[in-house]
Amino acid sequence: MTSTHGEAPAAGRREILLVMVGLMTAMLLSALDQTIFSTALPTIVGELDGVDHMLWVTTAYILAATIMMPVYGKVGDLIGRKSLFIGAITVFIVGSVVGALATGMTELIVGRAIQGLGGGGLMILSQAVIADIVPARERAKYMGLMGAAFAVSSVIGPLLGGWFTDGPGWQWCLWINVPLGAVAIGSVMFFLHPSPQERGRPTLDVAGMVLLAVAASSLVMFTSWGGGHYEWTDPLIISLIALTVVAGIVFVAVERRAKEPVMPLMLFSRRNFNLTTAAGLLIGIAMFGTLAYMPTYLQMVGQVGATEAGLLMIPMMGAMLPTSIIVGNTVSRTGRYKRYPIMGAAIVTLGLYLLSTMTPERGLWLTCVYLAVFGMGLGMMMQTLVLIVQNTFPLTMVGTATAANNFFRQIGASLGAAVVGSIFTNNLIDLLTERIPPDVAAGGIEGANSITPEIVGTLPQAAQDVIIGSYNDALTPVFLSIVPLTLVALVLLVFVKEEPLRTSQREDAVPESFEVDGGSGAYLERHDDDEVGEEAGTARP
Repeated sequence: MTSTHGEAPAAGRREILLVMVGLMTAMLLSALDQTIFSTALPTIVGELDGVDHMLWVTTAYILAATIMMPVYGKVGDLIGRKSLFIGAITVFIVGSVVGALATGMTELIVGRAIQGLGGGGLMILSQAVIADIVPARERAKYMGLMGAAFAVSSVIGPLLGGWFTDGPGWQWCLWINVPLGAVAIGSVMFFLHPSPQERGRPTLDVAGMVLLAVAASSLVMFTSWGGGHYEWTDPLIISLIALTVVAGIVFVAVERRAKEPVMPLMLFSRRNFNLTTAAGLLIGIAMFGTLAYMPTYLQMVGQVGATEAGLLMIPMMGAMLPTSIIVGNTVSRTGRYKRYPIMGAAIVTLGLYLLSTMTPERGLWLTCVYLAVFGMGLGMMMQTLVLIVQNTFPLTMVGTATAANNFFRQIGASLGAAVVGSIFTNNLIDLLTERIPPDVAAGGIEGANSITPEIVGTLPQAAQDVIIGSYNDALTPVFLSIVPLTLVALVLLVFVKEEPLRTSQREDAVPESFEVDGGSGAYLERHDDDEVGEEAGTARP
């Protein structure tokens, strides 16, 4: 799609819309699988006797997707994106089949991890392809549509998860990915027609990829297990912390010398990249920590079925979807964008605070209002942050830059799902163990691992009240504990520099902060002191 120097020919509106069909399908497929299990989880862990492993059903997918994001971003920049797209969707389908055939928690978690290995490429490649064919100024409205796709999945996922759980079985949360994946592959093959490019032989940063995977995995594992499965002073937890630090340090050293680093350190020389990436990580903690466990709360505390729990998430989509589209179109029309992430962070903070005040006695309609507030904030900021990052770097680096930004946001998602899930699960098991009446255990419930929404409905009212109160008291304080993180994100976004959005692909290829080396054709970063930096893709000393 790009020329030697990264210039892309202008794409017509019809071509863009046809490509968007494939991109939106892939984006929906990826985003849907991050939410579809939320309403099914209580039943799944009850049937498979695994409440204590509940958080890994979500975390395994997010962690695997996170690890693969920089890989897909960099390899896409080096060899092109279409074949990677198809490969990523295929891996995703394989993981879905493995999970659907699972007879225990271990097999299910393995299937979810395989799904993540493919799913990490779907979102990154979708965002990078649209950057290949649409200038930043016009891109905002298309990015708004992608944000809307995520909004739709945030409700359709829990709704489908609930409907499958109440109907044909939770396994269909995975089987549905097979026909959807086939549609996505067909859409990409039919509509995505990249222009031929002259490419040299790609050099893969294998050492960097491995070190990044080790660092990310050990980080999520020690945050998930610490204070729950193991004491913070346990040798395993200390070892994981040490491994995270060592792998991170060695990764930086390797990236400074790699010919084609998977995550160029030069990215971190740009203020807007640092600020939006840090803010995205913090918002990711809040977003995925909430999305992963809110449907479970609605089922257990609100005493509604899985399908109804999915329907109760609609207000969040109803606010997030139009907000994302309106903000995207407004940014394209005016070229101004800084205010929207700041406003979004403030509204997300308000939404989290309101969610922390929920009690079993309050009506579910009030919870729906709080979710709408939360969704409105997310709609204002998530895709705008990606746009800011893409506007900061040349087109030949857009995949790498987008992937790096999403990587850290997904680290936040992993931490959010893991930390919120760990605290929630540990609190819940402690409260249920402490409060559950002996006669209830004798009546067929042998500890917290065996409780499902259906079983709760058959218990005496006194026992139901204990369980409902335990779920509420286990989760709502966690929302309040996340509020300081979103406040920090708000402060960071205040310092973003609002640079003009480029209006052509030629401008998009060479932003003001870069210049082209006439001899090699390589992009060189230009600094305020007029010194020429390292080639794009390598670190400055």
